[in-house]
Amino acid sequence: MEYSSSYKSNLPILYLVATPIGNLQDFSLRAINTLKQVNLIACEDTRVTAKLLNHYEIDKPLLACHEHNEQEASIKIVEILNNGQSVAYLSDAGYPLISDPGHRLVQNVINAGFPVSTIGGSSALLNALAASGLASDHFYFYGFLPVKASERTQVLKSLEQFADTLIFYEAPHRISETLKALAEVFKDRRFVIARELTKIHEEIIRGNLLEVNTINSENLRGEMVIIVEGAPQNISENNDIYLLNEIDKLLKIGLSLKQSCEVLSVQLSIKKNYLYQLYIKEKQ
Repeated sequence: MEYSSSYKSNLPILYLVATPIGNLQDFSLRAINTLKQVNLIACEDTRVTAKLLNHYEIDKPLLACHEHNEQEASIKIVEILNNGQSVAYLSDAGYPLISDPGHRLVQNVINAGFPVSTIGGSSALLNALAASGLASDHFYFYGFLPVKASERTQVLKSLEQFADTLIFYEAPHRISETLKALAEVFKDRRFVIARELTKIHEEIIRGNLLEVNTINSENLRGEMVIIVEGAPQNISENNDIYLLNEIDKLLKIGLSLKQSCEVLSVQLSIKKNYLYQLYIKEKQ
C-alpha cells in the first residue's frame, strides 16, 4: 500500500484546480492564492485560462496541455517539478480529468514520485444532480455518450438495469438525438436537463422521457447535463422487514409517516397505502 500527503511533503506539487463552470464568483480564494503561488500554470486551452487569470490579475507563464499533446506536455511538467517548482493544472471549466484531459498527466506525475493535490470548486454534474430532484444517494456518471447511434444504444442498454441515477453530458447539436435514444431505452423514466449552470440563463427542465418530443431542442444552447432516474427496484411487497427499516430511516431524518411512504412509493414502485398500513400494523 502506497501513501502520500501533499501537505506533509516538501516536494513540489501538481495542483488540480477546479475552475468556474460559468459564474466567476464560484472561484475560491484558495484556488486564486494557489495560482498566485505556483511557478507554472498548465491548462487545457491557454486562451480560456488567460481570461480567467486576467480577471483575477494573475500573471503566470502558461503551458498548453490538452488531449492532443498531453503526453508530451506532461513530460515537460515533470521536468519542472524535478527542478523544484510547483505547477497548477486547469481545464476550461469545472474539474480537470472529469470528461476532460489530465489523466495521463496525473499518472506521469505520480509515477515520478510527486504529490498531487486537488483544489475544489464547481462541478456541472454535482450542481445538476443536487437541483434535479432525483435520487442522489447513489449515482453513476457516464459523461459523453458515443456519437455513433449503434454504439450509443449499446451503451444505454448496458445501463438499463442500473438502479442508480444516471448522469450524462451532451453538446447542443446532439441533444435531440440523445434524448430520443434515451426514450427508446429507458421508456417512461423521469429525466432532467440542466444547462447554462451558474450563468444568467441557467435552466433546468424536468419531465418524463416519453415527453421528449414536446421539447424544442433547437432552442437549447450551451453544454448540458442530462440526468435519468435509475431502474425501478423490484422489491417484493412481502419483504416487509426491509420496507419497515426504510420507513424508519426516513422518519429519523424528520419526514412524517405520510411523507416517508410517499418517498418510498416513488423509489420502490410500491403503493404508498400498502406502506402506510404496514407501518401502522407493525407499531400496533
